[in-house]
Amino acid sequence: MFCGANVFRPESPEHPEDEDFPGLLLLRPEGPIFFANAAQLAHKIEPLVREARPNVVAVDASGVLDMEYTALKMFAEVARKQREHGIHLWLVGMSPRVLAIVQRSRLAQLLQPGAMHFNLEIAVTRYLSDIPATTALST
Repeated sequence: MFCGANVFRPESPEHPEDEDFPGLLLLRPEGPIFFANAAQLAHKIEPLVREARPNVVAVDASGVLDMEYTALKMFAEVARKQREHGIHLWLVGMSPRVLAIVQRSRLAQLLQPGAMHFNLEIAVTRYLSDIPATTALST
């Protein structure tokens, strides 16, 4: 949900005026992603994707302090599975440390060109400008 002025917040009945973006699922994990929580995070993502049926899953990683091998492997598997269903995984707002880790991994090779964005506002703008192309990819 977008409430203007580059502020994104979870969907809620208290803010019916907030804007949403059909076909775009925004997710925001917090803290480090590592062997102890990577599988749990993947299990939380799957039903959200099934319910939303998005064209793009944008993971706002601005709250992710660190990402280790298990997390990279999990996101690579999510990217691979979602691509089979015409869904694209985007990573957004990574710290320089997390971005460097991702760029050196297999995950970077699995992501489509243009699937990493500096912040959520840029990602949403990109999504909105690509809606016809993104929709065509999923049909």
